[in-house]
Amino acid sequence: MLIFALRRLLLAVPVLLGVLFVVMLTIELIPGDAVALMLGEHATKEAVAKLRDYLGLDKPLLVRYLQYLGKLLTGDLGRSIQQNRPVADELAEAWPATAQLTVAALFLAAVVGVAAGIVSAVWPNSGFDALARLGSLFGLSMPVFWIGLVLIVVFSLWLPWFPVGGTGSFSNLVLPAVTLALPSIAMIARMTRSSVLEVLREDYVRTARAKGVREQWVVVKHALRNAFIPILTLVGLQAGQLMGGAVLTETVFAWPGLGRLMVKAIFARDYILLQGAVLLFALAFVVVNLVVDLSYGALDPRISRQG
Repeated sequence: MLIFALRRLLLAVPVLLGVLFVVMLTIELIPGDAVALMLGEHATKEAVAKLRDYLGLDKPLLVRYLQYLGKLLTGDLGRSIQQNRPVADELAEAWPATAQLTVAALFLAAVVGVAAGIVSAVWPNSGFDALARLGSLFGLSMPVFWIGLVLIVVFSLWLPWFPVGGTGSFSNLVLPAVTLALPSIAMIARMTRSSVLEVLREDYVRTARAKGVREQWVVVKHALRNAFIPILTLVGLQAGQLMGGAVLTETVFAWPGLGRLMVKAIFARDYILLQGAVLLFALAFVVVNLVVDLSYGALDPRISRQG
């Protein structure tokens, strides 16, 4: 298991290096002068040249990339242009709120999605199955920001049950978490239904039923356990997608997390802060996938021996 984990960890290194290079390349390819955009249209040539020298943008891309990697090794992510604070401090303040929202949404998506998928698989073509498939289609079709606005209108304006936005209590977390979780609930429910339904048709499941094993044990011990690896894969992928979707959700609900910080950095042309935020998102996604890979080895030891 240790060798399996080390291999997966080593494979994550080039992914992070590639993400960082793509981010810097994207900033490089932005039309116009990025420094002039930061300072505004009335900035003098001397001010533009001074800021370009301060940011190191007068150097080739590869040189800046290697210099940034060298600073990363010392924990230096640069300074925010807008706030004139270390980027690491800005990210440390915003990340807990995003982590709280993502964990809440992922827990809700996993519990509701898996439960709905199991019920749909055990009673296929039933009324609940039809309703679940319709709900899944709705959840996958509607954009996150639209769902958030609808929930605000219904549950904050028409029915004043929850706050419109902000943080401070559990009620502030409900609407953002539900908004963020709905698309993932739909995907997890569909994957769970498909995987469990396929396993329930296997010969060993029919044998267990013929031996008189209770239906609950057949579903939990045989069907769900053997169908869990693809479900776990999707849950891990959804964790990364939820962090990405948090950008829109945090903006709609004024949630002071990393996604909202990125939006502010984009509008302020604070590319150093944006670069650090994207790197943190990528690191979190890599960690989640590493945990999922290790879970494969725990669920099926043959995977860790082959990996």
